[in-house]
Amino acid sequence: MSDSLKGVLWMLGSVLSFTAMAIAGRAVSTELDTFEIMLFRSLLGVTIISLILTKTKSWDQITGRDFHLHLGRNIAHFTGQNLWFFALASIPLAQVFALEFTTPIWVILLAPIFLKERWSLSTLLCAALGFLGILAIARPGVIPMGVGFITAACSAIGFAITMLFTKHLTKRNSTITILFYLTSMQAVFGLICAGYDGDITLPSLSSLPYVILIGLTGLTAHWSITSALQLAPPSLVAPVDFIRLPLIAVVGAVFYGESVDNWLILGASLILAGNYANILLQLRATRTSAS
Repeated sequence: MSDSLKGVLWMLGSVLSFTAMAIAGRAVSTELDTFEIMLFRSLLGVTIISLILTKTKSWDQITGRDFHLHLGRNIAHFTGQNLWFFALASIPLAQVFALEFTTPIWVILLAPIFLKERWSLSTLLCAALGFLGILAIARPGVIPMGVGFITAACSAIGFAITMLFTKHLTKRNSTITILFYLTSMQAVFGLICAGYDGDITLPSLSSLPYVILIGLTGLTAHWSITSALQLAPPSLVAPVDFIRLPLIAVVGAVFYGESVDNWLILGASLILAGNYANILLQLRATRTSAS
């Protein structure tokens, strides 16, 4: 099996992981708040990562280097993930995923602040396509913009900031190191936010399997994406992630009776077109600098 095919299969693994996490997140949303979901997800994650570090005798990789970057990354991710879980219970799943796909657009706009990169006309046009997609989905002035839509859109900003911090961290940190700080820091954040009032709801026996699924898929999604990019170029594996949107639309229609209107299809298409154009531009720039 070629590395390219392996990369595509790993990316399909991330698609299934994110889809399963969305279904599980909605299933427990009536019993647990978002902070409690993040607490239990992170506790399971840090347990698994610690076992892997012990089994592979890799604890020496966990150092205090770049601690401030890990902290900034996980504050952004914790915020974005909480908003994402809230949105899952508030608006149709396809709408949540469509708005989440604006993350690369926010990366373009925030890169000058975090990475001191300059905007170009072409990347701004990609961002403009994405925002036209948001407007098509939201239709401001025609339909009310509820809190679910706002939280889903804001979660994409949190994920974008996470990506920008990750770009710094991957220069000197392994994947297992980043995942260890991800799970351990967010376990602390979840404990503080869920327990500030002295009342943390424990999962019931019926919701426990979903909580475990959220924890497992959170790890497998990140691991799959990293593995895919190590084996194949972004131009091949990144578009595979776009399968998430029609897949979750089918899940929403079959299991929750959610409809997909033409405006959502138009908006999602514009967002995905902006993302794919940005991927092609980044690859062209990479080839140009290499030559």
